[in-house]
Amino acid sequence: MADATVSRLGQVNGSGEVDELFLKVFSGEVLTSFQKKQVMMDKHQVRTITNGRSAQFPVMGRASAEYHTPGTEITGGTVKHAERVITIDDLLISPTFIANIDEAKNHYDVRSVYSTEMGQKLANTMDQHVLQMGIQAARESKTIDDPDQFGGSQIFDVSATDGDSLAEAMFDSAQIFDEKDVAEDDRYFFVRPEQFYALARSTKVLNRDWGGEGSYAGGDVIRVAGITIVKTNNLPKTNVEAGTLQSGTNAKYSGDFSSSVGLMMHPSAVGTVKLMDLGMEGEYQINKQGTLMVAKYAVGHGILRPEAAIELLGRPSVTT
Repeated sequence: MADATVSRLGQVNGSGEVDELFLKVFSGEVLTSFQKKQVMMDKHQVRTITNGRSAQFPVMGRASAEYHTPGTEITGGTVKHAERVITIDDLLISPTFIANIDEAKNHYDVRSVYSTEMGQKLANTMDQHVLQMGIQAARESKTIDDPDQFGGSQIFDVSATDGDSLAEAMFDSAQIFDEKDVAEDDRYFFVRPEQFYALARSTKVLNRDWGGEGSYAGGDVIRVAGITIVKTNNLPKTNVEAGTLQSGTNAKYSGDFSSSVGLMMHPSAVGTVKLMDLGMEGEYQINKQGTLMVAKYAVGHGILRPEAAIELLGRPSVTT
């Protein structure tokens, strides 16, 4: 009996590696999952570099103005300069190994599940780091030492379960941003599900006279005081110590976030530098009879404009 002619589904044009197309599909699924889960990418500043370990973000103060006395020489004014440098972290990976025998015995496709999990893990980690930096920005002093420059802000004694208290804090935040000349476009309020649904239950928030948008019946709320509300499980709520996965490769992401209720932020508050965008590698290992797949990226996050971030805290202010 003659051997069968096999159509290898994973080959390109019937030649080469038998799983070449499978890897491309897997990579696409990881990327799709990452993009679906990631909520912070378009809500802060992102820069891509081709090489190096850091990127510089120049910061400039404001120009001065003065009355001129006829006959006196005009010598010019001083505009102060500073910089923010964001350093690339170590390579962050999400690996998985699929053994041939396990895949053969399994009655359902595991690769699609693994690809989803890998994409979501990398997306969640990036979101966590950006939000941690956002809260750090709210705690940071001003970059340029000028009277008309500002640092971050904190609003204390905000109830984590009272939608009205959260809404009042949002209006207070909007006022603070206005007083600091933070752009009115693209203001975001990041909260956990508990705070989101507390806002959704507040009739004041949904009241059109307040400018609220959403539905009490649908349990959703979109904007209050011109601020878009974003629900996320990645807002930190514990004391994140240096050296853990959540705090990255150094102490810059660490901090005590146990009292943090929400984060008000404009995209200019935090920046991300990309050295290696989300990528995927796979290799069949004969000696281990399975396929090793690794999703990875190399980025770094840092503070840019502290005045564009406000932390809401559930504890009263401590005065000294």
